[in-house]
Amino acid sequence: MLRGTRLIPLALACALVVPAAASAKVWIVKGAGFGHGVGMSQYGAYGYAKHGFAYDQILTHYYTGTTIGTTADQSVRVLLLDGVGGVSFSGASSACGATLKPGKGYVAKRKGGGVVVRSKKRVLVARCGAVMTATGAPNVFVKGKGTYHGSLEVRTSSNGLDAINVVELEDYVRGVVSKESPASWPIEALKAQAVAARSYGISTAAHGTFDVFDDTRSQAYGGVGAETAKTDQAVAATHLQVVLYRGKVAQTFFFSTSGGHTENNEFSSLGFGQPPIPYLRGVDDPYEVDAGSPYEHWKRKFSLGRMSSAMRGLGLRGKLRNIVVTQRGASPRIVQANLVGSAGTTTVNGPQLATALGLPDTWAFFKKKK
Repeated sequence: MLRGTRLIPLALACALVVPAAASAKVWIVKGAGFGHGVGMSQYGAYGYAKHGFAYDQILTHYYTGTTIGTTADQSVRVLLLDGVGGVSFSGASSACGATLKPGKGYVAKRKGGGVVVRSKKRVLVARCGAVMTATGAPNVFVKGKGTYHGSLEVRTSSNGLDAINVVELEDYVRGVVSKESPASWPIEALKAQAVAARSYGISTAAHGTFDVFDDTRSQAYGGVGAETAKTDQAVAATHLQVVLYRGKVAQTFFFSTSGGHTENNEFSSLGFGQPPIPYLRGVDDPYEVDAGSPYEHWKRKFSLGRMSSAMRGLGLRGKLRNIVVTQRGASPRIVQANLVGSAGTTTVNGPQLATALGLPDTWAFFKKKK
């Protein structure tokens, strides 16, 4: 997510030449933003809401050329656990044709090519074949994870068992909003988050037996335990509303802090070099500066040894002399840079640099300090 209005002048955004200095002791990296930089900045949405903008205005600002529409109710399949040896659960009234006691605990285990359900005392309750479906009454509790609306599906996988929560769309969104945006935020920002979360949840390509992860690989989802009165209000107020681009649900990526400007999808870590997506264009983020993100601007220091070690991992040739940024994106985020070494030059992209150094964002400027 991006934020702030103080953009770097174009001349500096296009290229950066760091003078080689034998006496330099550290590298200073100054930057802005936190996250991949594409789509809606959550802190930016907070800033817009504070300035009186409605959720639909916020969404259509960040997702270029989009409109707000509605979708049909549907279920979402959320991966809770993968490759585990057993899944302990309670709260279910039935599984695989067997009646369960909601107040009792059970364990789904793999047996051969299928799943069996046993009581805590290891008594066999049901043989389920390759997939077990336990219906909540009305919720199901998964040990080590939480409580969830809908049903629990446990299925065999190549490395054990996978646990999947099959949940109605609106209940899914209720479990996402407060995990992604603080419930204390303005209601219009929470509504924007609800619509973005709903759109993302149903536009993301399915991962085989499930649709989305329950963490930042997709979007954070906490089930019943994540629900609050205010975020539930935001979900209810935007019932089944989604972001549309040319009549189809947009894949509404969002992130924490923009630094003042969002980025084009093809220049981000989401899929560097992928084809441009018309609604995921970099846009100005004028009100994020008022939102209080700790990542609006940031600074990191690296010793010469630490910097050289990280750059060697990217193919640095010889001793590091310079880092020359040769291309920046719609924002000052790095698209391409040259690592100038004593034995030659290596070309890298912005996401590679940020990952190697553990930077919050690819919006970064490098300088040696004596």
